[in-house]
Amino acid sequence: MHLAYPAVLAALLFCVGLYGILARRNAILVLMSVELMLNAVNLNLVAFDVWLRDTLHSGQALTLFTIAIAAAEIGIGLAIVLAVHRNRGTSDIDRLRDTAETDDAASLPDTAEAGTAQTHAAGTTAGGVGGAPRMTKKAEATT
Repeated sequence: MHLAYPAVLAALLFCVGLYGILARRNAILVLMSVELMLNAVNLNLVAFDVWLRDTLHSGQALTLFTIAIAAAEIGIGLAIVLAVHRNRGTSDIDRLRDTAETDDAASLPDTAEAGTAQTHAAGTTAGGVGGAPRMTKKAEATT
């Protein structure tokens, strides 16, 4: 068998996987596309190993390592996707671009002095300890 057949098949598999990464919005489908790309690489490794008639079969050994890495990648990737889906309610990649917590910290002043000046101006409150003013949520977030 010629080397061209598995090489063309691997190139087609790789292109389908690349298209899946670029066009899909679902995180699970993106992970499946990465698996297709890794399988295309595995096919090339085995085909070139057979074509070069390597006595050590290093292409096949490297393929086993690639399969082990792909299994670990899909396990960790699915765990991350499930955790994100549980927290956010979606696995749509476009909606997950902002992975930071959505709280009021973005609207707070940049320096800690501005937050503590507001609490000192308010004076002591019932929550203060030993006459010290109680820090509000805004002041706590800036410190």
